[in-house]
Amino acid sequence: MKGFLQQLFDYNFYCNKQLMDQFGQMDKLPKKSVKLFSHVLSAHHIWNHRILEKVPEFEVWQKHDAKEWYDIHYDNQRTSFEIITNSEDFGRRIDYTTTEGRAYSNELKDILFHIINHATHHRGQILMDMRSSKIEPIPMDYIFYKR
Repeated sequence: MKGFLQQLFDYNFYCNKQLMDQFGQMDKLPKKSVKLFSHVLSAHHIWNHRILEKVPEFEVWQKHDAKEWYDIHYDNQRTSFEIITNSEDFGRRIDYTTTEGRAYSNELKDILFHIINHATHHRGQILMDMRSSKIEPIPMDYIFYKR
């Protein structure tokens, strides 16, 4: 489990970095893409903090300046890798409260997978937004990464 989760977070790191690098070459970023990518970063941060039982510093839809993206992204990834590296029981339950105030409990492995799946979902939306803005995005399919 540990090795597989590390691979998934490597993939997530790679894709987000590719996207940030492509955005860095653009004069003007599509607004919807900025909103969605900021959300990806904030949500990852929030989930890490739930796992660690800490109060998050970001709101779920908080907009981040593109200049801050790399630092937030690296911090998110470092924290997730520490969680994975230091975890012995990926079946342990994590109790948390959603941004709407509802209490839930899920297994650590499911939350970690959710972070990856959530980012992939929104990156897909970002790629569609880029295409609608006449920008050809870099392919980010998992199999391309593994090749």
